[in-house]
Amino acid sequence: MYIGRIVAVGMTPQGKNAVMYRVSSRSFPNREACLNTNAVSIRPRAGFEADLMKSPYITYNCIRVVGRYAVVSNGSHTDPIAEKIAMGMPPRDAIALGLLAMDYEKDDYNTPRIVAVTALDGAVGFLGIVRHDALQVKEIQLKPGQAWYLATYEKNEVSDANVDNAFNAENAAETCDHVIGGGAFADFELPVTAAAAIAEKTSFELAVKTV
Repeated sequence: MYIGRIVAVGMTPQGKNAVMYRVSSRSFPNREACLNTNAVSIRPRAGFEADLMKSPYITYNCIRVVGRYAVVSNGSHTDPIAEKIAMGMPPRDAIALGLLAMDYEKDDYNTPRIVAVTALDGAVGFLGIVRHDALQVKEIQLKPGQAWYLATYEKNEVSDANVDNAFNAENAAETCDHVIGGGAFADFELPVTAAAAIAEKTSFELAVKTV
């Protein structure tokens, strides 16, 4: 099944909060996730820079770490949501405001904007989506070994039907592997690149992987 880009929020079996992102693509498969300071960006691979002229939606920060929070999304809404949280706005409100302001992507598919947020501690995460027909933001109670996910197609509603109960990663690198091909994610087609942030004692560990 092809479900497009994916965000997820979960908790490892050891009790570490995590967010993850996966690019799955039919139109622009030549992309990679790149580590920056407290962030991960999606960009074309070397030799495919001309793709930027074909779509404004293929390069962006997919992860931003601000204070005790990690924000992950499938587009340029990562930054305004992260910045609102950094200013003290509750994650639910920052997600709702950011999604409402930017709306779905105005491409040929009316691609939804999706986002996940979690903190270094506590057992709470957030998922949000804006589609052409709806805006949804939900607080998630995290449990060890479980991850909730949203995608741009098919799995594009926050629902307990979209839960992976086999999230068994121990670090950020393993979390990337998991969202590419582990648990429920193994059934989803055309993975291109992935990124993850996992809570450690005082900060989030970041990792990326390109297929």
